[in-house]
Formats: sequence, structure tokens, C-alpha cells
Amino acid sequence: MKKYIMALDQGTTSSRCIIFDKEGNVKSMVQREFPQIFPREGWVEHDPMTIWSTQISVATEALLKIGGEWSEVYGIGITNQRETTIIWDKNTGRPIYNAIVWQCRRTADFCGELAKLGYGRIIKEKTGLLPDPYFSASKIKWILDSVDGAREKAKAGELCFGTVDSWLIWNLTGGKVHATDYSNASRTMLYNINTLSWDEELLELFNIPRSMLPEVMPSSHVYGYTDAGVLGAAIPIGGVAGDQQAALFGQCCFERGDMKNTYGTGAFLLMNTGKVPYFTDDGMITTIAWGLGDEVYYAAEGSVFSCGAAIQWLRDGLGIIKSAKESEELARAVQDSGGVYVVPAFQGLGAPWWDPYARGMIIGITRATTREHIVRATIESIGYQTQDVIDMMHASTSIKVEALKVDGGASANELLLQFQADILGLPIERPSCIETTALGAAYLCGLALGVYKSVDEIKKNRQIDKVFTPGGSEKWRAERIKEWKRAVARSLGWKEA
Repeated sequence: MKKYIMALDQGTTSSRCIIFDKEGNVKSMVQREFPQIFPREGWVEHDPMTIWSTQISVATEALLKIGGEWSEVYGIGITNQRETTIIWDKNTGRPIYNAIVWQCRRTADFCGELAKLGYGRIIKEKTGLLPDPYFSASKIKWILDSVDGAREKAKAGELCFGTVDSWLIWNLTGGKVHATDYSNASRTMLYNINTLSWDEELLELFNIPRSMLPEVMPSSHVYGYTDAGVLGAAIPIGGVAGDQQAALFGQCCFERGDMKNTYGTGAFLLMNTGKVPYFTDDGMITTIAWGLGDEVYYAAEGSVFSCGAAIQWLRDGLGIIKSAKESEELARAVQDSGGVYVVPAFQGLGAPWWDPYARGMIIGITRATTREHIVRATIESIGYQTQDVIDMMHASTSIKVEALKVDGGASANELLLQFQADILGLPIERPSCIETTALGAAYLCGLALGVYKSVDEIKKNRQIDKVFTPGGSEKWRAERIKEWKRAVARSLGWKEA
């Protein structure tokens, strides 16, 4: 008897597997961190084989943890860190280079040249994106240009490109399926979100052969079946979405104007804009939210590059906290940040600034500054960056935001969520299940396999854990935001100076 939906949640710092029941309850969860590779300043890589080995091991362990059997699993949903680029040999299945992570800024100069040459308008109109090293296209070009023999192999049709979802699908199916979904394709800077096709003009611009690219399918769709030699059973892969779109789905943001923010390694705010792409001329990007059958839904997005990564830096870089949980305890030991502002621009700044040359800074330090102030300022930086993005979205769409739905690991930090409510002047809704990224993948899978008849059935599962009501005056907000923007201004363009 079928009981479970398995979600593979392949993130930037860890691989996880979460097993849900039909009601959206977590029955089992296993997570494994893996190493980050920093070859040079601003470069970030992962070992694709480590991504695969950690993901397959947590999947097996999660099922064993509850004494489950594969025969009890309806299917597998996949959600993944987006834009991260992997190229592998079609014949051997081996990667030809490390995965270049979404955070990596090695192609900043090339993307800057594209913008100077006027390609920004073409890229925006076709893909909804900006010419930025964040997205996959320039990473693909870099690997083909930099790895010996790669271009020749690509032209001969011997190489496959994929974002992490494609890499997992390929391996799970024993190399039988090379595919991705609409949401992940829309993050490559090669996919035309108007025509729903790989764009020949952009492929030519980046000098990327069409033969490398995966087939694009709806997000809720049966992609294929796991190879029995991999998992020991043929399990349908029924749902795929990039992590932020999966979280939007998991938060039940099914209506136009529904908005969520996921506090993960980065912070990503998405607004459902319905069945028509909503293009703007500012720092907001347009993306595909998901595909359901013949219908495609779009979203507006603002991306903050460093959220949980900033807390990780406090732990691993500065060594002033032992765990993410301790960051909240230390921050509560002081009333405020003591005038200290942290701008966590470790790999540049995302929306609304889009400056790959910005670098991190701590400003406002005095002899009275303690580690507690620095920790609190780091937590508050997440709230300020989110506020920047919501301001931009409101200015671009004129859609009034009534509340913000939140999820992701850092949403467990109640000091952060209270500060977020205060600085936005909006209520913050945290659901009972904050694992909405994995939950969204599970729901997409369940829809494809008939576990759920409609999104209305899924909505009935949603429960709110806590609402954070805003405090503080408009004057207080305005003063804090003004100081924050002064701090950001000093970090912009630092690497060029």
C-alpha cells in the first residue's frame, strides 16, 4: 500500500531527503552537508559526484529510518539549488569539471561586457533575466572554453549540460533521461520564457551547441523511472522544480499576488504573477514558477545572495558562534545592533543592486561593539535585504503586499522574523512545516501521479504555526533603512576600486 512521497532536496550546502505522507507531514528526514570548494576569490564549486553520492545515500537512509519499503513510495519529487552548472560526458556519465555554483562570480567581467554591448535588453526580453554570472549560460561557456577538448566534444554531441536536477535525473534513471523542468530551464539565460523553447540567438551568443541541452518538461510530470540498479526499484520521478519555485508551490502561493520568502543559503522572494510574464526595467527578474500540464505560471523574483551563508560565515569564518541556533541567543543578549551594520556581499549583491563587484563589510564599530552586536547586525542584514527586494517589487508591480509567507532554515530564528515584521511593517506568516521547498516538490510529484486531484486539495494541508505582528514606528523604520542604504552604498563596486 502506497503511503509516502519522497522529496530529494539538493541544496547549496547539503543534500537532504524528506519523506512526506499525503497530508504533508514529515515522516523522515536525513541531511548530509558536503564540502564547498573555493579555488580563488569569488569562485565557488562543488564536486558533482559528491552531490550525487550524498543525495542517493540520504534517500536510502531516510526510507530505512522509518522501516519503509520502496513499494510504499508513490514517487520521487526533486528540488535543487538553481543555476549551478554541471557538464558531463554522455558516454561515461562522468563530469568534465566541477559544478560551478550559482554563487560563483568568475564570469562577472564577461557578463559586464555583454551589458556594455547592449545585450541586456535582448536577454531580459527573452529570458526575464539580467546578464549576470549568477545564471547558467556564462558558466557553460566558461567550462567549454577552459577544459581541454570540451568544445570539440560538445560539437560532436558527446556532452550533456544540466542544472542539478538534470544531473540527478540522469543518474537516477541510469542515464536514460536527460531532462529538466520549466522552472530550472528559465534560470539558464538560454531559455525563451515567451516561446517556451531554447533560444537559438542566445545559444549562438554564448557559443553553446543545442545538443548539450536537456529536454524541458512540465514541473508536475512523470520524467521517467529510477533504474532498479540504483535504488533497487523502479520508482516514478513525478515532480521537479528549482528550490525557490518549489517553495512557492509548497507555500500554496497559487494565486496572482501571493508572495513568499525562503531564508536558505540565500534569501529568495517570489511573487506569483499568473499566466503572463511580468517584465520590468529594474532589478527584478521574471521567471517561470512552474508548469502544470499545458499551463505555465510565472513569477517575479528578487534574489539575496547571502542569508544563511552569512550565519555560516559567523560560525566557520569568524568563529564567533558555534551553531546557527546560538546566533539567536547571542543576538538577544543586546537590545539592538549598537549602530553596527553588516553588508554580507561575499559574492557581490543581488537584487535590487546586481553588483558582482560589491564586497562584504562591517561598519559602525566602536570600542563598545561586542560580538553580540556583530551577530545581531548580521541577522538584521537578512531582514534589510528582504526589505530592499519587497520595496523594489512594490514599485515595479504596484501590487500591495498584505503579508509575507516565510520558510527555510533561518525562519526558525524568531528574532529574525520579528525584526523582519518590524522593518517591513507587515505580518509574517510561518507555516507549521517550514520545509516547504521539499514539500513543494512532493506536491508536484503527487499531482502528476494522481495522489492529489487538484491544488485545492493541496491547500487543505496548509497550517500556520505563528504570525509575527509588526512593531516599531514609521520613523524608526525610515531611520534604520536610511542607515542600511548608506552602508550598502559603501560596499558597491569595491572590487573594481
